[in-house]
Amino acid sequence: MYALVDCNNFFASCERVFRPDLNKKPIAVLSNNDGCIIARSNEVKALNIPMGAPAFKYKKIIEQNHIYVFSSNYALYGDMSKRVMTLLSNFTPNLEIYSIDEAFLKLDGFEYFDLQSYGLKIKQTVDKGTGIPVSVGIAPTKSLAKVANRIAKKFPLKTKGVYVIKTNEQRIKALKWLKIKDVWGIGRRYAKKLNYFGIQTAYDFTQQNDTWVKRNFSIVGLRLKKDLLGEPVIELEHLTSKKSIATTRSFDYTYSDYETISERVSTFAVSCAQKLRQQQTACSTILIFLQTNKHKENSSQYCPQIVIQLPYPTNSSIDIVKHVIKGLKQIYKPNFQYKKAGVVVMNIVPEANQQLNLFHSSNPKHKKLMKTVDQLNHSIGYQKVKLACQDLGRTWKMRQEKLSPKYSTKLYDAIKIMVK
Repeated sequence: MYALVDCNNFFASCERVFRPDLNKKPIAVLSNNDGCIIARSNEVKALNIPMGAPAFKYKKIIEQNHIYVFSSNYALYGDMSKRVMTLLSNFTPNLEIYSIDEAFLKLDGFEYFDLQSYGLKIKQTVDKGTGIPVSVGIAPTKSLAKVANRIAKKFPLKTKGVYVIKTNEQRIKALKWLKIKDVWGIGRRYAKKLNYFGIQTAYDFTQQNDTWVKRNFSIVGLRLKKDLLGEPVIELEHLTSKKSIATTRSFDYTYSDYETISERVSTFAVSCAQKLRQQQTACSTILIFLQTNKHKENSSQYCPQIVIQLPYPTNSSIDIVKHVIKGLKQIYKPNFQYKKAGVVVMNIVPEANQQLNLFHSSNPKHKKLMKTVDQLNHSIGYQKVKLACQDLGRTWKMRQEKLSPKYSTKLYDAIKIMVK
């Protein structure tokens, strides 16, 4: 059996943990630079404010309904997520962290357990330990656990936040209730295609011929169908090194001068190099891109990108920045107002297992230098030691005008209690 534990309205719930006065009050959390609404409490959802809505377009509704609006507090959300996952790891050694607010638990050897009670124990433990409310779905496969979790979340009073699919009758009833667009792994495009063929529910999908499913939706669709039928073919995924690493940011303002953009892109490249070293890998391909503000339709648009093939795999910040700047010079054009830029490193290989090049290789001094830089930044503070092409006095800052305190990660933001 599999359990899917999903935190309810996670970002909003994190804010409520340290602000209990906000319980049952509408909360919205904004994206980078306070642009769009990316998280909504149930009270905001009831006002029909859609996910991804530009905040400025709903300013009047926000004010009229006294919605509490917060900038994304990633330090707080990340720390609360770790606390939730640590508690969940006590229930089974087979844990897959699926996202910041979701995890799959494989419940091997639980055949004689009361899974409803076990799910309630999971829910109560997380709630007591973190203050974060969760929903728990338990079923024979991962995709059915997703379905069960959706039912637990949809009918909280009846299920108490926990729903178990044990019998075939329960499985069929759940699949007939679930719309095809809400099935795990079925995106909007595939849902439209399935609707065209008269498939409206998850149950309709499971009744299709294997050959037809494979022809129209590849082997992935066939695996999903079998998983929905109760045959566990989608296993837990174990943590592996990333196949690509990206650092992309929307700027706080638009910029057109080369110096500012070059400094920003260099900083992004350094971030990618640090992540490569953390997982002991190196890259041999780099993608660099720039992007103007696509929301300003009256402005000139320019969204170039370039792929650079490196002569040898490397995780040296010096090497990667050098090639990134070379690529930036080829795609940069003046007189455009750039709003976003990014660096993506690809073709990642293990650091200790690289194809050698007879004529080109990384400077052996870089390895010791990068190790020392990483140690210094770890001990005295992030980005204290930088390359000369970076702005020594600048750290990357998003527009976060409604940022809540970092209650659990910064000592000066810790809640103070007065005892008399």
